[in-house]
Amino acid sequence: MDASHGMMGAVRDVCVIGLGLIGGSVLRAAKAAGRTVWGATASKEDADNARAEGFDIVSVDEALSRNPEALVVLAVPMPALPDLLRKIPAGTRLTDVTSVKGPVHDAVHRYAKDVRFVGGHPMAGTSQSGWGAGSETLFQGAAWVVTPEEADDHLNDVIQLALDLGAHVVPTTPEEHDEAVARISHLPHIMAAILAAVGADGGPLAMALAAGSFGDGTRVAGSRPELVRAMCEGNRDALLMAVDDALGRLGAARGSLASTGGLAKTIEAGHEGRNVLVNQPQRTKVTIDLTKPGALAALRNLGSRGGRVVGLNGSTAQAETS
Repeated sequence: MDASHGMMGAVRDVCVIGLGLIGGSVLRAAKAAGRTVWGATASKEDADNARAEGFDIVSVDEALSRNPEALVVLAVPMPALPDLLRKIPAGTRLTDVTSVKGPVHDAVHRYAKDVRFVGGHPMAGTSQSGWGAGSETLFQGAAWVVTPEEADDHLNDVIQLALDLGAHVVPTTPEEHDEAVARISHLPHIMAAILAAVGADGGPLAMALAAGSFGDGTRVAGSRPELVRAMCEGNRDALLMAVDDALGRLGAARGSLASTGGLAKTIEAGHEGRNVLVNQPQRTKVTIDLTKPGALAALRNLGSRGGRVVGLNGSTAQAETS
């Protein structure tokens, strides 16, 4: 894809701090899209492997100071953000790929008040980690959340980067994002961990018999525990609500199984929920003029309805909504 397509200004260089699965994939995909890229990481192994593939990897300080007009992408775990944000120069065009947004916005406002920031979160990944797990095609067809606080040229830059990397863009607020991902990302990690532990407690016979349903349900339990903890603990309040919902449903299932032997309501509700995911409604095309008053509200409304931005043409966002 031509990285200049649809841009309102110059095509920005991309600096990625953190070169694990997501950060490494951003670096690869941005280079494949024609961007000038460089990166930094605290992991010597990831740095060495990235350099071995021909990428320009430098220290964090050098990466942040190389080009004041670059778009800087933070791809580090939530606990590492405060120290990193203190190093970000004023005026930096900043985004991130962290899996929670409310705490990230709070951290940016606290530790890097003078940057230009749009939160981001690509909904893509695997249970693997590190530079070697990344891919320039990881974001193809994926939803890429943005949580802007205003509609401006920096938002356009972040949207265009996501589009250039093959994703579609879902605008929303940090609060709505965190509530949604607690249900469809963070709770699944908790449920997978519990399911894997319950299965393993069944002993060698249970593991010998484990097949597709157990493997599918526990796949994300193979993720690095420290990364899962950082993600889930960073979204504590929203995750607690999702866990309470799940516990209520498990309690109802247990009560029904104990009293009548039946699980119809639980199984049917789950079947219907899966069908909602698989059979999503047809989308219609809409446009949003990003220069008009109310553009930010229009973008957020688009996202809350499950819509997405699929292109930028000058100051107009080309979108689809259900």
